[in-house]
Amino acid sequence: MGGGGAAVRRAVLGDAHVDRAQAATTPFTARFQDFISRYAWGEIWTDPTLSHRERSMITLTALVAHGHLAELALHVRAARRNGLTPEEIGAVLLQTAVYCGVPAANAAFGVAQRVLAEEETATGPEARG
Repeated sequence: MGGGGAAVRRAVLGDAHVDRAQAATTPFTARFQDFISRYAWGEIWTDPTLSHRERSMITLTALVAHGHLAELALHVRAARRNGLTPEEIGAVLLQTAVYCGVPAANAAFGVAQRVLAEEETATGPEARG
């Protein structure tokens, strides 16, 4: 993976996730890992046309629309790294209720609430202001 894509992937998803993904790469999954590294992180996320905040909002919406809840948890964390507040994440999920359906948004709110609660517990009251 190119240097820019690698740096963006780590900035958005965090070192722990990227390290786990790289460690779990097998000969069977290597081409897929290379594909997402080159296209998602090396082409899309490094394109300056949209900010990382905007890309996070789009990604959250797409994941809700397709019911990819495991990926949603990962990208809720990424959205926080990209500067979205819990309120902004909630607003994105509320909008998905209109365009993706109430059941999809309901499931997404459950995932996001769990992730945000984990984050709050991990950071403690001093980080919350």
